Amino acid sequence: MKNIEEDIRSGNFKQVYLLYGEETYLKNLYKNRLKNAIVSPEDTINLNRYEGKGISIPAVIDQAETMPFFADYRLILLEDTGFFKNACPQLADYLPAMPKETVLLFVESEVDKRGKLFKTVKGMGRAAELSHQNEQALTNWILRRLQRENVKITKSAMQLFLERSGDDMENISHELEKLTAYIYGREGITREDVEAVCTVRTENKIFDMINAIAEKKQKRALELYYDLLALKEPPMRILVLIARQFNLLLQVKDLRRQGFDQGTIASRAGIMGFVARNCLRQAEFFPAEMLRQAVEDCVRTDEAVKTGRLGDRLGVELLIVKYSQKASEPAAQ
Repeated sequence: MKNIEEDIRSGNFKQVYLLYGEETYLKNLYKNRLKNAIVSPEDTINLNRYEGKGISIPAVIDQAETMPFFADYRLILLEDTGFFKNACPQLADYLPAMPKETVLLFVESEVDKRGKLFKTVKGMGRAAELSHQNEQALTNWILRRLQRENVKITKSAMQLFLERSGDDMENISHELEKLTAYIYGREGITREDVEAVCTVRTENKIFDMINAIAEKKQKRALELYYDLLALKEPPMRILVLIARQFNLLLQVKDLRRQGFDQGTIASRAGIMGFVARNCLRQAEFFPAEMLRQAVEDCVRTDEAVKTGRLGDRLGVELLIVKYSQKASEPAAQ
């Protein structure tokens, strides 16, 4: 990202850029910054856009051969083309011969780094992977955003905010806008403000459900499940999230057993620090063997639903009942 920012500052652009990864907010941010720096925002003549699969490569090449009209560059913006997942030798072979006045900007969700096109772009331009940011980077970004609004936030409010908003910067940005509007006229954001305004994500409800299961609070666990159903969450998506949470708990439990600290566990599991902390606390309620069994049961439930032997809603409910019942109760069949 630093190289791209330097290109924008200096006005010396590479002929091809590739922005890829799972962080949509950053991809859109750098896409727009590059676009507005290479061609004027009002210039529609020297900007060509292509989006989606099925784009004609000869048409793109023909456009690239067209000289800019009263401008330094012609920019061709290509989004979600799939060129970097499928073989695209024609475009890879063309790029080195492209006129120096033409700039290609690709924005993709997935790429194959072994492909010829990716290697060509990386060799002659910039290929920037924009992934979800870690907890510290997100905290610093949020604080800078709030500082521009002359707004402060308490440490506990920041932690709760990140727990509720997750690591998706688009969602964080939206939630920040809601918060700053809510506290208009005040300088600080409190934990109570976050609780009053910020949306509780499905993932948070799943975490609370697993907490209830761990504490054998069956009624509460089922209430959370019914709440999710009322919010139109498909039972099979809920099952996937439950399986992912059990698998994550098993992973952090094993890493703790190996002697790793919270920071290393977070890094190895690919989660934020506070998520690792919460998972470590939650994992203490479950023996490792029970977590393995729970993951296997999730897989079996998924198979039973997909083969028509069990209804999706009932299948997830039976799973919740099984792991939230107290030891003295008979096992759910």
